[in-house]
Amino acid sequence: MIGYGRVGKMLAYRLSGMGAKVSVAARSFTDLAWIEAYGYGVERSDQLEGWLCAYDLVINTVPARILTREALQDLNQDCLVIDVASKPGGVDFDAAAELGIRVVWALSLPGKVAPTTAGEGIKKVIYNIMHELGV
Repeated sequence: MIGYGRVGKMLAYRLSGMGAKVSVAARSFTDLAWIEAYGYGVERSDQLEGWLCAYDLVINTVPARILTREALQDLNQDCLVIDVASKPGGVDFDAAAELGIRVVWALSLPGKVAPTTAGEGIKKVIYNIMHELGV
């Protein structure tokens, strides 16, 4: 997995809980320390080239072009890339198509598959922010 923000943290936790061997790439040394503390494999998101070939599935949560042509060239041909990042996404989709890499761009996934739950989550966050601001 690439990225260790809100989505990355929950995905790592859930996938690990289902028995998956999880590795997480991040750039922040604090995040890298937490990734290691939770027992996940540790990778650097600013040094993707050279290690992506070891994975059958890569999930990106970073909403910036992080899976460049060079990084995508490291993937094995059977690897699936799932990009759950907001626009513009983190994958060079043109390069992925040219290289024959399977990519699923799961844009707005929570709202599409679970709109009520997503709405409840947003409501909760808004109420928490309002509470913190004393509104």
